Amino acid sequence: MCQKVPLYSVRHDTTLVDADAMDASEVDVELGVELKPGVESLANDASVEVLCLACDSAAGDFTVRSMRRRAPNPRDVVIEVKYCGVCHSDLHFAAGQMSGVTGAVQYPMCPGHEIAGVVSEVGSEVTRFEVGDKIGVGCMVDSCGRCAACEAGEEQRCAAGNVPTYGGTDKYGRAAQVPAGRQTLGGYTDRFVVHENFGVKIPSSYPLELAGPVMCAGVTMYDPINAFGAGMGTRVGVVGLGGLGQFGVKIAKARGCVVTVISQNKSKEAFARRCGADEFVVSSDEDDFARHAKSLDLILNTVPVYHDYAKYRALLVDRGGRQVMLGLHTGFIGALLAGNVVGVKRSTLSGSAIGSVRATQEAMDLCATHDIRPDVEVVPCTAIHEVYQRLDDANDSGKRYVLDVAGTMTKTTSKEEMGPPPTFAAVRKRPTVVQAVWEMVKILVLLRWR
Repeated sequence: MCQKVPLYSVRHDTTLVDADAMDASEVDVELGVELKPGVESLANDASVEVLCLACDSAAGDFTVRSMRRRAPNPRDVVIEVKYCGVCHSDLHFAAGQMSGVTGAVQYPMCPGHEIAGVVSEVGSEVTRFEVGDKIGVGCMVDSCGRCAACEAGEEQRCAAGNVPTYGGTDKYGRAAQVPAGRQTLGGYTDRFVVHENFGVKIPSSYPLELAGPVMCAGVTMYDPINAFGAGMGTRVGVVGLGGLGQFGVKIAKARGCVVTVISQNKSKEAFARRCGADEFVVSSDEDDFARHAKSLDLILNTVPVYHDYAKYRALLVDRGGRQVMLGLHTGFIGALLAGNVVGVKRSTLSGSAIGSVRATQEAMDLCATHDIRPDVEVVPCTAIHEVYQRLDDANDSGKRYVLDVAGTMTKTTSKEEMGPPPTFAAVRKRPTVVQAVWEMVKILVLLRWR
């Protein structure tokens, strides 16, 4: 039986290199030995073939194909993937819209960072997992392991850069398919290899088909709630009631907070209260908005497009109020309007994207303890085009889509079964250069005269 140790009691013990100072072919980072000329990794000879649901181009066209991962190392676990959630960011990566975050996308790519499965194999030095354990993987699969952030268990803020679960460069030789240095492969696959420090234990009582969204949306909401110390009696506002907002309401309530949902749509009030909301504010109703002035300590803003978030300052207490912008925003230029939010009231505008592995584990345990369950629709892999189209059109229902990987992904799956690829209407509607410049001019004028 494997010895059980607390999360992060074991540090990275592999040899690490400066990715900017040394070519990946000069050293095997896992084993810390020099390589022979022309040899990229000692793991190459034992690479494994896996089945992936891969995106072939920026058109979002998926096929089921064989791809290669590196063989597991002594500190790795092999996961038989059962389910993988579909995040809205998967769409942006597949469409090639995230080049500014991870660099140019290499196709074919395999998305997916909401992984839930069962451990099928453990390396000889693995101490945290055993064969048969339920395991999840979130947004990261590696980090440098030696910077201050990593030492503090905040590897999402790694000074050398963490390695995203998919679409990122394998800087440290422990994350990607072979050959070394290629982009990482995500969770739309039958098998996944990960360093044990980046796996999350899923409690046996929690349904696997629900666990994937906790790895992303769950920790995205949990991390700022925890970081800002929101607990018993803290008055928390949640803007938007989509996939993120639902988690925010339920997690905040589980921690003893008094929760207010803020939405443009009055029809969402009943659903908000079913999620546990104590109050509901219609943001478009000026009288309703005024009645709730200075009533909140913390606002979690989950709306991913540019909107007048400065107005929410009126809902915060005069001193110490905080508004946190969550997720990937399409209105980056609009974020420069921070001056409108901070003003003279000493309220704070901040941002948050994902959490650490430790935070993900805490979020998972909290969801299991309090039976916090996302609204999930499990779909076959053949529905991937349809799901991407739904996400691109609108996803204000809060529903999370989860691929039944183990049950529906086969080598014989054809393109005809998947139907036509999505049209990505949102891509066609991106702002023009003229619109972006005009937005910047407005911002500069506002900042100049306030």
